[in-house]
Amino acid sequence: MKKTQSKSRDGEGLYLVLISVHGLVRGRELELGRDADTGGQTLYVVELARALARHPQVGRVDLLTRRVVDSKVSADYAEPEEDLGDGAHIVRLDCGPRRYLRKEKLWPYLDCFADNALGHIRRVGLRPDVIHGHYADAGHVAVQLSNLLGAPMLQTGHSLGRVKRERLRENGMSDADIEARYNISTRIHAEEEALAHAHRVIASTRQEIGEQYATYDNYQPERMEVIPPGTDLTRFHPPKRGQRKPPIWAAVRRFLETPDRPLIMALSRADERKNIRGLLEAYAGNDWLRENANLLIVAGNRDDIADLDKGARDVMTDLLLRIDRHDLHGLVAYPKHHDSDDVPDLYRLVASSKGVFVNPALTEPFGLTLIEAAASGAPIVATNDGGPEEIISRCHNGQLIDPLDPEGIADAIQGILADRPRWQRYSRAGLKGVRQHYSWDGHAEKYVKLVKSLTREVRQERHHERRVSGHLAQMDRAVITDIDNTLLGDDKATRAFVAWLKRNRKRVAFGVATGRRIDSAAAILEEHGVPTPDVWITSVGSEIHYGTKQTEDRGWARHISHRWEPDRLRECLQQEKNLVLQPDVDQRAFKVSFFVEPPGSLDAKTVETRLYREDLHARVIYSHDRFLDLLPVRASKGLAVRYLSDKWGIPLEHVLVAGDSGNDEDMLRGRLLGTVVGNHQPELESLRGFQRIFFAGATHARGLLEGIEHFDLLNRCESPGDAEAEE
Repeated sequence: MKKTQSKSRDGEGLYLVLISVHGLVRGRELELGRDADTGGQTLYVVELARALARHPQVGRVDLLTRRVVDSKVSADYAEPEEDLGDGAHIVRLDCGPRRYLRKEKLWPYLDCFADNALGHIRRVGLRPDVIHGHYADAGHVAVQLSNLLGAPMLQTGHSLGRVKRERLRENGMSDADIEARYNISTRIHAEEEALAHAHRVIASTRQEIGEQYATYDNYQPERMEVIPPGTDLTRFHPPKRGQRKPPIWAAVRRFLETPDRPLIMALSRADERKNIRGLLEAYAGNDWLRENANLLIVAGNRDDIADLDKGARDVMTDLLLRIDRHDLHGLVAYPKHHDSDDVPDLYRLVASSKGVFVNPALTEPFGLTLIEAAASGAPIVATNDGGPEEIISRCHNGQLIDPLDPEGIADAIQGILADRPRWQRYSRAGLKGVRQHYSWDGHAEKYVKLVKSLTREVRQERHHERRVSGHLAQMDRAVITDIDNTLLGDDKATRAFVAWLKRNRKRVAFGVATGRRIDSAAAILEEHGVPTPDVWITSVGSEIHYGTKQTEDRGWARHISHRWEPDRLRECLQQEKNLVLQPDVDQRAFKVSFFVEPPGSLDAKTVETRLYREDLHARVIYSHDRFLDLLPVRASKGLAVRYLSDKWGIPLEHVLVAGDSGNDEDMLRGRLLGTVVGNHQPELESLRGFQRIFFAGATHARGLLEGIEHFDLLNRCESPGDAEAEE
């Protein structure tokens, strides 16, 4: 494969893949605060990519995000690639509908994004030294890529679903509403999955590890590292003596009767959790502040409050009502627009006015705005929840407050503004502390050391080299089907498929993907007159063999051996009273199998939770209310199909897969041509609405033939649409 040209300093350098799926990501004029999905994380990942690319031991950094083609947003987000300099790139990949979607709507499309990400990495031609997921959705993608490529995985949560759910409950939202609005159970499951697979979790603070991650079943603090994010000290710096007012001052000045007073500024999204209301009430209730300082609230961009999404609309409407109720006109500025280039100037306005920057959020995992303010010379007042505690403990540049105590917030702000020597002390300490603890170059140095240690820790074998000879190497399309109740179950339909296969065997590779052992699969296919497959995926994806000789794919066996501890798994689960080990003949090198007695008495989630807590790694498959199979985390039907596609050079979009039940689901999703036969189990109904998944009207093998015709496998190998349709 031809390699893409990349920066090289000491040899080829590290290849780092960062993933941040949601929001709007670009390298310039970031639209921070535009909505709940385009906030601090967006800035974090772009700055991280740039900082890592500057490191002399890094050759290439790819930041993978979602491509958006939507007239409501800038055309920048439709560009497939953006060069950030020094070997860093933003790479935008298709993921579901082209238009902009909030992150809660993206879950059904992430498998397709993962397949597209794999395709991009293969086109680059370099093996990733690390794959780093940012937030739960990217963690889901990173798990798949790490499992397929055998590369170490890092995960950064940015914010966590369990913490968010508790905060929302405290604010009175019902569990049903939380689930409907935020898909919170899906998010938490993805976070648990990412924690289980990640070789290291990068956190911003010790509090994040000790309190927030500790609420998760798969809490392994020894695999967690604190590497605080940095700030760009070339952008964020104190005002120069005699510096003229910046352009954004005009948008602020017009609100204020006495504009030369110190500014109390908050800068955040218009989000309930940012607690702008608490700051406004603190200011309104303190006579000294009203007489001696102005309040500046920068809460995203808007043309018309009525056009904002509901959450932001409610926050801004409440803000205006409270300003009117407390008669704060002339004292509070709330500009409608600002650019990313205005943000450093806003901090400098606070510093030059001898004001204070305030972050009153209900919860704050880190607090990037706090170190930006500190780097600009402004003292800070911040919530006592999360990252601000560590920032102030390192920088000694401000006060912590209870975000639910307006009087305490006001007293903290007044205490700084009314004491000039104290203000000066905090300002100088913040500048020194940021340089010492929060530079991006320092972050990158720690990051690179971590990645290099992981490459020694994780065995990386090249299992994915493409073969250059043999029957499969000549094929450019394939049919891979489940056996029971898909290929078999209707003898006439099976014979019809066999006739089609014999006519097209020279053009199409044929494979089966089954839960059966290979000897059982071979016997049942011979009994029904089905020709020997080119590929056998057996034991629920834990084994791959080839052709009539059933030659084992030893590369697959080595690949899936990662973190596989069958003896510990058996010992752990034999203590469960309703689990009985199946006979030895049904146990495989990469499959531990139990009967559930009595049938239906098991909750698979409790098994996953127990394994997480014991730091055991396995894929849990519960089927027919009676069978429990444990596989390596890198083994499944879907992962096996993708491994074969990569190894033999058959494009995913040229591989038709067919199945009827839940253990076929990960094989059906993504870029593959999925066919669900008419006699499918109810659990596959959730896949309806994806244009790359076809629900056949016919049952068994006739449904398989219907899928072949639908996708025109022998000719165009195309689905009717480029992307999945909405549900």
